Amino acid sequence: MSLKVINVTINTTNPAELAQWWVTALDGKVTADFGDFIFTQAGDIGLGFQKAEPNHPNRVHMDLAADDREAEVNRLVGMGAKRVADHEVPGIQWTVMNDPHGNEFCVSQGH
Repeated sequence: MSLKVINVTINTTNPAELAQWWVTALDGKVTADFGDFIFTQAGDIGLGFQKAEPNHPNRVHMDLAADDREAEVNRLVGMGAKRVADHEVPGIQWTVMNDPHGNEFCVSQGH
């Protein structure tokens, strides 16, 4: 198993504004900016910010990375998780999933 937590992601209507606020508050830095998806680092903590509608049910979720995303997604489905959707932007692909209680999380290829 190669699954590890890489980010805690916060849904927001304005990813750039909120990411800037947090990097200033935590003396961190932006590590990747995909427009609607921004990744930051503050010490050992990775925070992600993604554009979402204000009524999105999960405001905060974990982002996980795996050496073999598809194998880990299949393993988690076998354990009772649900595959919700697959997404891609230039430079990253991920799968949105729900744990057995409906909590959202994402699995990407290690990066």
